[in-house]
Amino acid sequence: MAAELIPLSAAFSICKIRDAGAVDWRGAFTSLTHTGEELSLVCESGSVPTGALAVEPGWRAFRIAGALGFGLVGIIAGIAGVLAAAGISLFVVSTYDTDYVLLKANDFSRGLAELQKVGYAVRTA
Repeated sequence: MAAELIPLSAAFSICKIRDAGAVDWRGAFTSLTHTGEELSLVCESGSVPTGALAVEPGWRAFRIAGALGFGLVGIIAGIAGVLAAAGISLFVVSTYDTDYVLLKANDFSRGLAELQKVGYAVRTA
């Protein structure tokens, strides 16, 4: 059975930043990733830190419903395959419990429609 997808209402930006101290944690969704090469931030577009090194605005997101155990396989691969076949790129953020999939805002509705065609349920507000 395909997963249920829950669209988030906010517009998001993906950023490369210099300083984690500039991150506004008050939004409903903020993800910060640190590697040896960069500090990457996904946040609501209204919360992009001043002085960000690079900003890619214009994203929308959906959450995969429920807690996804670490033993589950193929969930993101299934979603990515459907979107790839439709020519839609994605950006994924994983948390301990679930995954969030971001699509460019101009592809968001079409991406959800493509996923619904193959059995994914999309929760409406």
